[in-house]
Amino acid sequence: MNIFLASSEVHPYSKTGGLADMVGALGKTMVQAGHRVGVVTPLYLGVRERFPRMMRLGLPLDFPLGMNRASGEAWSLEPMEGLTVYFVDQPALFQRSGLYEQYGIDYADNAERFMFFSKAVVHLALHLPRKPEVLHLHDWQTAFAAVFIHHQRRLPQWHAAPRTCLTVHNMAYQGLFPASQYALANLPWDYFVPDGVEFYGQTNYLKAGIAFADLLATVSPRYAREITTPEYGCGLDGLLRHRSAALSGILNGVDYDEWNTTKNPCLPYPYSVNDLTGKSANKRELQREFGLPEIGDVPLFGSIGRLVDQKGVDIMLGALEQMLGANLQFVLLGAGMPRFECAFRALASRFPSQVAVRIGFDQALSHRIEAGSDFFLMPSRFEPCGLNQMYSLRYGTIPVVRATGGLDDTVIDIRDDRDRANGIKFSVYSSPALAKAIRKALALYAEPELLQWFRRNAMAADFSWEWTAKQYVALYERMLATARPQPTG
Repeated sequence: MNIFLASSEVHPYSKTGGLADMVGALGKTMVQAGHRVGVVTPLYLGVRERFPRMMRLGLPLDFPLGMNRASGEAWSLEPMEGLTVYFVDQPALFQRSGLYEQYGIDYADNAERFMFFSKAVVHLALHLPRKPEVLHLHDWQTAFAAVFIHHQRRLPQWHAAPRTCLTVHNMAYQGLFPASQYALANLPWDYFVPDGVEFYGQTNYLKAGIAFADLLATVSPRYAREITTPEYGCGLDGLLRHRSAALSGILNGVDYDEWNTTKNPCLPYPYSVNDLTGKSANKRELQREFGLPEIGDVPLFGSIGRLVDQKGVDIMLGALEQMLGANLQFVLLGAGMPRFECAFRALASRFPSQVAVRIGFDQALSHRIEAGSDFFLMPSRFEPCGLNQMYSLRYGTIPVVRATGGLDDTVIDIRDDRDRANGIKFSVYSSPALAKAIRKALALYAEPELLQWFRRNAMAADFSWEWTAKQYVALYERMLATARPQPTG
């Protein structure tokens, strides 16, 4: 099968979160399964310098954007046989210090940037010599491509257009812009209707993809159910219920070539489920790196991620305020909303022997935190899939999570299954509920044999990409076998 993946970020070329990891790993795994894969992504600042072997394609990109035009070019790189990465080069739109924002503020022209990118994705899919059968879109930044493909099918030779699948990674980010920005699509206005692109008088990029993609997916089975409800659907639950027959929940996988404890250049000491000695040594190194007292018998909690409301940062701060009277340590790596960054810095200054904070992103350090921590805090308000809890499991670090989305799908509480328990879950979104879960973690830490049992169960959990890729292939085959009835738009 010839497959195109389109994403605004792809590891190792660009990354702000789990989207990049997912697309990078899915592409590689699809190739290993015998498929031909193209990945399309913007050419951001510094990428060409880091990957100088990329080559210019003789395929110019020149599209109308409303009343104006924008032109660029495409580059390609073949990191492995069967996998080609196509970079959309438009310096005015993509050569910037951030992918989507600067100083915490979205770029004012994001509508133009990702409308151009969506047009480029479709252009490549339709005009490269090796045309894809499947165009797999990811999140709002590529979702408008589903509308362009749908429109292509209304024209002569529509059968040449690939089938489209849209994976929604996070319903909270929809690409919502003023109605006037729809003109950037240069499409008939009959798509700008309530059952199409229009959303309460605005242009909604993600809604466009949900309305017009052939099949829909999201990144965990529970989240697929959650987003059809008003609580989690972010205003699009009605449309998602209407398209529920086209919606699947496929859990993201983990790239165990990178996230492992035995052959990992990021870890000072290797360890395994059969020999956890190195985990204790990594804990001491992590304490030293963060300037915390190097005490072996104090439970160390870690957290890595964006400091935003979705991640439960507010209840984490509240719970830590309650729990720092206990014998525990806490380390954080993350960045996000200034008020949360300041709050964690203040917490570290008040409890210097228990709390240490690094503001920013550091891939190697994230491995060391996962390996050196005893527990990992992930109290998300909502979590489409989550990856850090799966990394934690492989690293023998017990996740403490709220039972939502992919966290509920991947972590097993002792109340769920005593024999396979590998984590601690709580349900109510509140600081007291999280504090109670932390107390359970402290009680678990005080029982070394039970803690070892949890760790062994955790490290035995398998979320390999091979299984995830098989589910996507089945979805593609279903999509190719059955043509969806065309909407009237």
